[in-house]
Amino acid sequence: MRVVLAEDSVLLREGLVWVLGSAGVEVVAAVSDAEGLLRAVDDHEPDLVVTDVRMPPTHTDEGLRAALLLRHRRPKLPVLVLSQYVEERYATRLLSTATTGIGYLLKDRVADVAEFLDSLRRVAAGGTALDPEVIAQLLVRRHSDPLDLLTRREKEVLALIAEGRSNAGIAEALVVSESAVGKHINNIFAKLGLSGAEKDHRRVLAVLRFLRI
Repeated sequence: MRVVLAEDSVLLREGLVWVLGSAGVEVVAAVSDAEGLLRAVDDHEPDLVVTDVRMPPTHTDEGLRAALLLRHRRPKLPVLVLSQYVEERYATRLLSTATTGIGYLLKDRVADVAEFLDSLRRVAAGGTALDPEVIAQLLVRRHSDPLDLLTRREKEVLALIAEGRSNAGIAEALVVSESAVGKHINNIFAKLGLSGAEKDHRRVLAVLRFLRI
């Protein structure tokens, strides 16, 4: 896997380069600003972009805007965004543009190297990886809606899908069988009106409806 990394903190940037390199991931470019990110992607055509949200010169949303521009130019380019804090408006802007190959994680997650690498590979493969704290923040203001049709257990399953868990991972987290998880997921799809014709993307579509995006 070839990655372009954008992070203005020298220590975190070099740390990520080391972590990725140790896992056999090739960092073809590590830059410190959004302009450098855009140039690096054009030069190297990576398999995945990992970028901070806030970068020079204003340290507001340069990294996010660069990510959105890259997705507009290259719709199939997987992008994993890292953020210091849960910033709902940024997460919503990113997730509303795509249904595949998107991740939004808090930087604290990098400390769990195995979890971080798992999220990175999942996004690179076209999946999603959403930080549990991001999901919780996005759901704070959601109250009564059609998702109330879901049972408590179905909502738990859907929340774990939103985190990017596999059926096996969900079964382990909830201490149930994989077949039980499969039944819950089928019920979720049915209640959300996701037909079999959309089977390739139903998990992602369910998550987007869960987050009301």
